[in-house]
Amino acid sequence: MSWDNGDNKNSGPWGKGPSGGNNDFGNSELDNILKALFKMIGGFFPGGASGGSMNKKSIFMLILLFFAVWGATGIYKVQPDEQGIVLRFGEFTKTTPDGLHYHLPFPIEKVITPKVTRENQIEVGVRTAGEGSSIGRGSVGRDIPEESLMLTGDENIVDVDFSVQWVISNAGDYLFNIQDPEATVKAVAESSMREVVGGANLQQILTEGREQNEAAVLELMQKTLDEYGAGISVRRVQLQKVDPPEAVIGAFRDVQAARADQERLQNEADAYTNRVIPAARGESARLIEGAEGYKNAVIADAKGQAARFLSIYEEYSKAPIVTRQRMYLETLERVYEGMDKIIIDQSEAGGPGVVPYLPLDQLQKRNNQEIESSNQ
Repeated sequence: MSWDNGDNKNSGPWGKGPSGGNNDFGNSELDNILKALFKMIGGFFPGGASGGSMNKKSIFMLILLFFAVWGATGIYKVQPDEQGIVLRFGEFTKTTPDGLHYHLPFPIEKVITPKVTRENQIEVGVRTAGEGSSIGRGSVGRDIPEESLMLTGDENIVDVDFSVQWVISNAGDYLFNIQDPEATVKAVAESSMREVVGGANLQQILTEGREQNEAAVLELMQKTLDEYGAGISVRRVQLQKVDPPEAVIGAFRDVQAARADQERLQNEADAYTNRVIPAARGESARLIEGAEGYKNAVIADAKGQAARFLSIYEEYSKAPIVTRQRMYLETLERVYEGMDKIIIDQSEAGGPGVVPYLPLDQLQKRNNQEIESSNQ
């Protein structure tokens, strides 16, 4: 549509056009608004024209100020717990660490600063009272059976409540590779726990296998999230409750008590065995050693007696009469050594019958006593 209505060839879209080239905008309502605006702004600049007119220098200064303010909007600060994500026309360009940085002003570039050091938590099978509240082992919350009931490897049902703590490891992947990070982490956590529980038996899950299961779930979750390129690092997987379903928990506790009694009795029997068997083995070893010693002593004595007999026999065979007489005298000596002796003469000459006996041993004993008294 032409601006010219046929009456005035110099007219514009807002009415009468400029005349004479003197910066007057005409008499329309829009012209009056623009004149008032330029008059207000022109007062801030030296040499500003009166009556709503502005010179070229003032307009240039105004444009320069606008671009300076617009360019200053590109300065941004990344906090120590954040990571800067720079988008250029909505496309991811780069990441920036904490500190002061600059990006091209809006709408060319903009910055997103997610908190990458904050530890987030996802609960599976249970909901605690407060939003984002931390839970520990034994915490009580609202149970979610559709998430917590799982099938074990030995075809039993177990009720598992657990939590997952995670942080952002790569903000760019976290923001653009997955649509709903929290829902993704929760789905991966639940599927990983079901896979680990499905490969173990009920007894192992309820008793000694808790820490091993936590480590296995964490490893499987991290592997899956890395395959997704989620930019998430799983810090901890913590089992809160691992129990049979409510309908059978009473019978299960009876079974657990019976197993505990069985283990206790088995431990007592093992302790008695460990106490008695070493004592019996020690006594057996002592008897064997004593028998061996007695055997060696008897054998050695027999060998000594045989050697002595052989040596005597050799001497006897050389001089039988002399040897026999010597043996006779030695035997009498051993027999009468500690006895009082009286000698009776039974010779045919008809002697007095009693031979005077000189007690040489008594004399020797008395001489020894005198020597000891004199030394004292």
